[in-house]
Amino acid sequence: MLTTLLTRSRSRFLPAAVAVLASTAVLAAAAVPAAAHPGSGRGRTYYVAPQWQGAAAPAHAGPAAGRSPRTAFTSVQDCAAVMVPGDTCQIASGTYSETVVPARSGTAAQPITYKAAPGAEVTFSGTGRVDGFARVTAADLAAIGQQDPYAPDSDFGDAVAAGDVWSTDVDLGADPTTVQIFTDRQMGIEAQWPYPGTDLLDPALQYAGAGSADATIVDADLTRPAGYWDGARALTGYWYVSATTTVKSSPAGQVELTAAPPCVHKVVPKDTRYALSGKIGELAHPGTWFYDPAARKLYVYSTDDPAGHTIEAKTRPLAFDLNGTSHTTVSGIGLFASTIRTGPATTGNVLDHIDGKYLSHYTEITDGATDCGSSVTRGVGDTGIVIDGTYNRIVNSDLSLSAGNGVALRGQNNTATDNVIHDVDYLGTYAAGIAVQGNSQTVTHNTIYRVGRSGINLQWGTTPGLTPGPDTIAHNDISQYARLSLDTAGIYTCCSADMMGTSIDHNLLHDGTPTPNVTPFAVAGVYADNGQSNLVIADNVGWKNLEGTVMLNGLGTGSHDNEVHNNTGGMTLFYVKEPNASTGTRIFNNIGAIRGLTDATNGGLVLSNNLPSDVNPLFVDSAANDYRLSEPSPARNAAIPLPGINDGSVDPVPSLGAYQYGAPKWTAGARR
Repeated sequence: MLTTLLTRSRSRFLPAAVAVLASTAVLAAAAVPAAAHPGSGRGRTYYVAPQWQGAAAPAHAGPAAGRSPRTAFTSVQDCAAVMVPGDTCQIASGTYSETVVPARSGTAAQPITYKAAPGAEVTFSGTGRVDGFARVTAADLAAIGQQDPYAPDSDFGDAVAAGDVWSTDVDLGADPTTVQIFTDRQMGIEAQWPYPGTDLLDPALQYAGAGSADATIVDADLTRPAGYWDGARALTGYWYVSATTTVKSSPAGQVELTAAPPCVHKVVPKDTRYALSGKIGELAHPGTWFYDPAARKLYVYSTDDPAGHTIEAKTRPLAFDLNGTSHTTVSGIGLFASTIRTGPATTGNVLDHIDGKYLSHYTEITDGATDCGSSVTRGVGDTGIVIDGTYNRIVNSDLSLSAGNGVALRGQNNTATDNVIHDVDYLGTYAAGIAVQGNSQTVTHNTIYRVGRSGINLQWGTTPGLTPGPDTIAHNDISQYARLSLDTAGIYTCCSADMMGTSIDHNLLHDGTPTPNVTPFAVAGVYADNGQSNLVIADNVGWKNLEGTVMLNGLGTGSHDNEVHNNTGGMTLFYVKEPNASTGTRIFNNIGAIRGLTDATNGGLVLSNNLPSDVNPLFVDSAANDYRLSEPSPARNAAIPLPGINDGSVDPVPSLGAYQYGAPKWTAGARR
């Protein structure tokens, strides 16, 4: 995104003055030694407020600056420039439009802390205000028609005639796919067809019609004149692939794309969803906008004067840049249209009680790539709150509204726990509520819901110089996944990796909600896709999933040495004979129907002591999703004992399923 916005004649973009102070503070930081304060056994507390609380005085006025609420700094960057290990920056209520770059790290014994003052509401905003709007006139419309001859005779033309379109001159850069506009802190929708509505995870969808194939979308609802859509941007989604491209030509009733969607290499009638944007003629709905990068002009649809509202544009991606900072705590702050990142060499950072909204935004997915992987993984590694390095943590946080991830958990030995994450991955790529990369990561007690694809996308990678180890994915409550993409799960992991005993256990995985009106495919609670090995999938409970609580796909290199035990909710097995037979995988003590049994055993799996699908397990109250076992349940005293997996039953022999009879009921989700 842009770091500055150039203004033009009729408008003013109003960046906060603190951004200027931030630059000054960074330059001054080098003069401050990185040692603790002499003669002090504890760190200092510095204060920040949006404006001076005492006598009017310039920032940095004397040695008392920042040392009391009355002489508070006006920029958090001022704190960042002077703090040394053990110091605290206490932040008063207000909105801070800056990117904080600490001058130095804390230590394990003396971390540096940035925190909201007691009771304060602190927001770090990535936006700047846009004003100077004037109503678009008939003369303006005629001028627009010189560039776009379809615009005057369109819904946009009707909106101009009604007096509902306004414009201002503002430089938001040359790429409209990174532009994000807010009105009164609500994200606007770029003008597009069909109008999607304002719910990013439940948009109105349009589907390719009969006759569609290859790079051609045929649809009787495409009623705009021939040529209208030429040059438009196209978003498509089918199966597991969301992609973007442009419209090469648009005969009546169809659009010809520059390239067929990657991976699948075709448009599929009925099942390929699509949307078209980049045409001002579609600016005709409340809350929508259109940006002309050539003219550097922003148009908004509004039934009243925009001067009565706060209209903002995103201008900076980061609130805190901890890329080079370790042993730093950020606590109790809000993020608006911005995020936080740590770096590959960082360690010991803690993000606690972060309330983040609109963490990342983009509308370009494929970005010119023709290979499958670059498209489907757009946003996985670099969106949302990015936790990289080692032994960093994000805890107790509420994160929502991101085109990509809620959290990207990279590096090794990092932790995400007790977070609530929702309404993320609204482009439907392999981004997720929590995208787990690297290894030895801990993801526990999170509540994740309403996501475009998976709640947790669990991949594997190593860090040079560090010994890899298993991940722990446990006690998470994940629901309403697969809203914009199929072939996925609440917890999805792929492809052909040795997961070194990674444990996926004690998770609640329910209410997978695949894209409406399409052929459903492979929505499960846990899905180990294309030859994952050395996983422990145990004690998970699922309901309302197309393929059950667990789905195993042994294709690819074959799937080996997985332990799939004591899960409740059924499963689907997709295994084959040679040449990629799978060996060493055991499936014991599960409750629920198992599909694919014949192929599974031929594929090398071993199954034992699973409750037959025609036997009623007699749950306590399955209608209320209470899948504990009642006293007469046939699942009691029926399991193969597996220490560490089915301990705790009051019976002589463990129970089948995820709940041991008589044991305390385990819980999942954020503990609030």
